[in-house]
Amino acid sequence: MAGGAFVANDGPAPDYGGRLTLSVLMTCFVAASGGLIFGYDIGISGGVSQMEPFLRRFFPHVLEKMAVAKHNDYCLYDSQALTAFTSSLYIAGLLASLVASRVTKAIGRQRVMLVGGALFFAGGAITGAAMNIAMLIIGRMLLGFGVGFTNQATPVFLSEMAPTQWRGSLTAGFQIFLALGVLIANLTNYATARISWGWRLSLGLAGAPAVIIFLGALFLTDTPSSLVMRGKADEARAALVRVRGAGADVDAEFQDILRAVAVARESEEGAFHRMATRREYRPHLVLAVAVPMFFQLTGVIVLSFFAPLVFRTAGFGSNAALMGAVILGGVNLGALMLSTLVIDRYGRRVMFMVGGIQMIIAQVAMAWIMGAQVGKSGDAPMARPYGVAILVFTCMHAAGFGWSWGPLGWVVPGEIFPVDIRSAGQAMNVSIGLGLTFVQTQSFLPMLCSFKYATFAYYAGWVAVMTVFIALFLPETKGVPLESMGTVWVKHWYWKRFVQPQAKSADALT
Repeated sequence: MAGGAFVANDGPAPDYGGRLTLSVLMTCFVAASGGLIFGYDIGISGGVSQMEPFLRRFFPHVLEKMAVAKHNDYCLYDSQALTAFTSSLYIAGLLASLVASRVTKAIGRQRVMLVGGALFFAGGAITGAAMNIAMLIIGRMLLGFGVGFTNQATPVFLSEMAPTQWRGSLTAGFQIFLALGVLIANLTNYATARISWGWRLSLGLAGAPAVIIFLGALFLTDTPSSLVMRGKADEARAALVRVRGAGADVDAEFQDILRAVAVARESEEGAFHRMATRREYRPHLVLAVAVPMFFQLTGVIVLSFFAPLVFRTAGFGSNAALMGAVILGGVNLGALMLSTLVIDRYGRRVMFMVGGIQMIIAQVAMAWIMGAQVGKSGDAPMARPYGVAILVFTCMHAAGFGWSWGPLGWVVPGEIFPVDIRSAGQAMNVSIGLGLTFVQTQSFLPMLCSFKYATFAYYAGWVAVMTVFIALFLPETKGVPLESMGTVWVKHWYWKRFVQPQAKSADALT
């Protein structure tokens, strides 16, 4: 039996002494820039979706609905065709992520990032030049393929390259670049909203972050674990020496990587099959499903997509709604940058708890204000002070997400899987996340129309559930080397019944 989920002992994790070298900083900086691709798309969609020239060309029925004198503010943008424009990307991304783990295993994480960047560039060019809905959807699907590949490879690349004591902060760089992409997209929308063809510029500029990740990835070396998995041990050791720097116990870390890969190769079964059927992989399977599911159910993704539309519902004008989205993106980015300073100091669980409580308070407040001011019918005007309060609580929610689920939704999946199922586990994490993003982007506007202000209470309930789940079932992973991550399961009050310690075999050490 492969021992990917077993550990050599339940003693203290080894300290390899790796430093924060210029090489590892530059490597992780370039890799994390892959988040720009996903972030730019998240931010651009909602803003473009409320630009009148864009709606007039592709979705005129939405403008007709807005022109009706008596209308329900909750239902202004309830159009399945309009939401399909946003959500089609995520079906394509889901399909790409399902095959990405096999592609990664064959060609390495660095080359997968190259493929993702090239696909995203092509998608941006087509959507920017779209003449009809068919071109728009084809372009969105190419963007989705790019997102699926980069989101699978980049977080794992970061977690494998980063020194243990800095892994949380450096892996969170992916989410920081994602938030930066959202902010850049919101600023782009605000700047182009007054131009009749501004929507083309907003969509076409998706090619810019794609160029950054593609050119940057050309200069990256693949991770030592990926190189060893593909039989390139000498290159792997050279890469490890380069990123760890002088004074690090490179030989010890390299031997642990060799051992982990050797154990992974003992099994002839596929990684997905092992995760689904073997008892020792039960905690990894549960978290591979739970983390991306809860990440989506925080409500932040749909609020990021549709922030301008939500602010229009709350009584903001078109330009004010776009500026509200810019402010929201700035708050999220600031919170994420703050999280990098504390993520490896206070640990994952504390940040999950604090952020969860903050998001619950914000969502409940938003539900109360929307219910009291806009009402159930959705035809009551909202006084400006209450509209500003909605913006404040939305920012409070984004900040809570920014220093909890925002970075940790990528950090935790990138570090909990043993090497034999790491690519498969991350692929499952990405595919579930993209699948749920599709469901939520396709259903959020109809849900807002049907649930009205209770939509925000719905998300508050889910945040409460996920906060309790984290408190009970997520072990602390701060400061634990990837090759020793099995120790956290052995010590956990619940998961220890599935994952048992096992002595190192002589075969694994040779």
